Amino acid sequence: MSLAVIIPAFDEACGIPATLRALAAQHDRDFHLVVVDNASTDGTAAVVRDTAAALGLQLEIVDEPERGTGAAADTGMRHAIARGATLLARTDADCLPAPDWTARIRAAHADGLDLIAGRLRPRTDEGVPAWKRAVLVGAVGVATAFGTVRPGNRDPAHLGPYVMTPGCNMAISAALYVRAGGFPRTRIQDLHEDRALVNAVRRLTTRYGRRSDVVVFGSSRRVRAWGLVRTLAWYADHRYWPEHVDIR
Repeated sequence: MSLAVIIPAFDEACGIPATLRALAAQHDRDFHLVVVDNASTDGTAAVVRDTAAALGLQLEIVDEPERGTGAAADTGMRHAIARGATLLARTDADCLPAPDWTARIRAAHADGLDLIAGRLRPRTDEGVPAWKRAVLVGAVGVATAFGTVRPGNRDPAHLGPYVMTPGCNMAISAALYVRAGGFPRTRIQDLHEDRALVNAVRRLTTRYGRRSDVVVFGSSRRVRAWGLVRTLAWYADHRYWPEHVDIR
């Protein structure tokens, strides 16, 4: 199989070098990296090029002027498919994939999963206290359980149960991505594009599932900016909606 890793990025000049270093440290480096510059204004593309060159990391930078995590991710996925990728992995520009991330994704796909939902853990290098990180982990567990019963995830057309699939830690076969219609080309504040994709997949196949060994460490920068309660409200269907949703 041909594995591609897609990273949508908007104004991530400060943070994305750490993500690129995590990808350069993968045990399995046999993947094609696509960074989608989503109309950044801070020189993200130049930083990506310089960092990748220093790391010896081969990648492509694709421009997507239409703002939105869904739009940027979809552009990257479809670009990789056009280049011949048969398996697509996505993470975000503020995340740190574990060193065995790509290897575990490849193994999960070989085990029969066409959509792989990974495990999301908080980063430990951002100054967020351990107790707040523990609350975030617990909140993810609650959200995972609630997702199985929430009305929006229940449809007689679904062939299998809901599985929480974080957009920053997931993989999908190229064939299934196309059949499911891909990520909705939306903004992060308008729609959880990862949930929309997994629900589309559930109408097509049961070859999907959660793999706790596929680990990505995600940023807690919203907790630092908004506080814990407001951050949890944001992820709970945007019950907290700040003026600026892009936190850097």
